[in-house]
Amino acid sequence: MTVWAIGDLQGCYAPTQRLLEKIRFDPAADRLWFCGDLVNRGGESLETLRLVHSLRESAHVVLGNHDLSLLAIAEREEAQQRRVNPDLQRVLFAPDRDALIDWLRGCPLLHADRALGWMMIHAGLAPRWTTQLAEQHAQEVERRLRGSGYRKLLKNMYGDRPAWSPGLKGVDRERAIINIFSRMRYCTPRGRIAFEEKGAPGTQAAGLYPWYEVPGRAERDLKIVCGHWSTLGLFVGHGVHAIDTGAVWGGRLTALQLDTDELRIVQVPGRELSPGEAAGRD
Repeated sequence: MTVWAIGDLQGCYAPTQRLLEKIRFDPAADRLWFCGDLVNRGGESLETLRLVHSLRESAHVVLGNHDLSLLAIAEREEAQQRRVNPDLQRVLFAPDRDALIDWLRGCPLLHADRALGWMMIHAGLAPRWTTQLAEQHAQEVERRLRGSGYRKLLKNMYGDRPAWSPGLKGVDRERAIINIFSRMRYCTPRGRIAFEEKGAPGTQAAGLYPWYEVPGRAERDLKIVCGHWSTLGLFVGHGVHAIDTGAVWGGRLTALQLDTDELRIVQVPGRELSPGEAAGRD
């Protein structure tokens, strides 16, 4: 059995197929870990979501910010759903939409395999979070998403405040946890996220650090694979393997083999950009 982690798909169906062919993925024997953001912007979100859903017995998926946004939009009135971009509308009005959305809502914020020695998240971890704390906080939100209160959570999850604090409760606590797992790139040493900072390291304001380089951060007993940060590109360091290499922006789609001590990376070209598509990454 081979285990592969794959970076942000963002509706790039054709590159996803090419990558699965290149790694010779066998669903009967191999396993896939998808780092979140399955949908949005690539133009083939419905096909991509259907593909990953069809592989669900052989795959683990964590929720990214675009996946969570799709879940929230799916709970709105039809008139509001028709205002989103055509790529997401094709998901929202597909005949199998309910099956896809219900499955996606059941996906976690974090996946860990201690026997393998790896943890997968979409974006980042708070500086003081050990892997055990991260698992606990992820489960808080996952229980809500899978329970009867998921509509309230999705309706109230948007917003940049409050910053994470262990004493937070209710919706504020859930929002802060979601922001860390799905939106974090840079933060202060106390863990306040700089949401507006999206560039490569070295472009951030003074006093901000990539989440994996914060001074005094917790020791972590698992290697971490993540996505979300396309301007960072392929990064390996501090026990972190960041593999969002901007497939939706004309970059590459990346797979990282997890069940080996070697650094084995496989890539394929991402989506071809139309004129004027190179701005606005998040």
